[in-house]
Amino acid sequence: MDIKDLKILYFGTPEMSAVVLEKLLQNGYNIIGLVAQIDKPVGRKGIIKNVPTKEVALKYGVPVFQPYKLRNDCDFVKKLNPDLILTFAYGQIVPKEVLLAPRYGCLNLHGSLLPKYRGAAPIQYALLNGEKETGVTLMEMVEKMDAGRMFEKVPFPIEEDDNYDTLKAKISNAAFEVFEKGIEDYISKKNLGIEQDESQVTFTHKIENEMTIIDFRDSSINIKNKVRAFANTPGACFYYKNEKIKVLKAEVVNSNIGIPGQIIDYNKDCLKIATQDKLINILILQRPGKKAMSIKEFFNGNRNFFEIADIIKNECIK
Repeated sequence: MDIKDLKILYFGTPEMSAVVLEKLLQNGYNIIGLVAQIDKPVGRKGIIKNVPTKEVALKYGVPVFQPYKLRNDCDFVKKLNPDLILTFAYGQIVPKEVLLAPRYGCLNLHGSLLPKYRGAAPIQYALLNGEKETGVTLMEMVEKMDAGRMFEKVPFPIEEDDNYDTLKAKISNAAFEVFEKGIEDYISKKNLGIEQDESQVTFTHKIENEMTIIDFRDSSINIKNKVRAFANTPGACFYYKNEKIKVLKAEVVNSNIGIPGQIIDYNKDCLKIATQDKLINILILQRPGKKAMSIKEFFNGNRNFFEIADIIKNECIK
């Protein structure tokens, strides 16, 4: 069988999954349908907007299926009679009857080098933990989360200036690359896969709002990594003058003066705050309802907002 003739049913929802879907279509793969999460309200006005993968599917005339709960509404999968199911950031658990439907089974594109970082947030956790390398694994889908055999990996370095947004883009590119590298040998059974070493497994969990809050009693590098992991959405944050201040970019300064949380310097060039060990210099920040600004832009419009010697505490955190 020509690999481009495979009837592929694609499961995915967010922007990085849409990038891979479009690359598959542009490269001539036979995508017979998209399964995505339901469309949801966006912005303050709550306007219903198509999920990113749906936009791509509609552009190329690919049928779209958006079951609210796949486990309760999956009969359409058998009717489509796919040769292969490919998933990338779908957002729901795929039930056993769907896993058994395709002739060649189900593959998943997972945004880590398995068995490290199984679960829902591998990109954020790689940044939170200061990893120097990540990648994408082409893997077999089984009932246990991210536990199937591995067929191909594409690794790449995490750079110092990478954050969640830049790493998502790199993951998307690597996801398409790992599929192209691995699919022919998988279908031909030249590659029977490698079992994961369960002793090396680590897990990630859903990102909760509390995880995004900066505690200046933490180390400077942990704070910087938190900023990287949540930039630009949802954004790491702290509370000051009863406002939630998002921090979108920061750097470590090699000085250890001050009490953790103390504002050491504030001018058009810097906002330096003491941490457990060194200073963290905030470079891009955002007040509620305002656009993100460089520290220079922020200072020009908010000269008296931060007060030197004030100590930022966690008393506003709920």
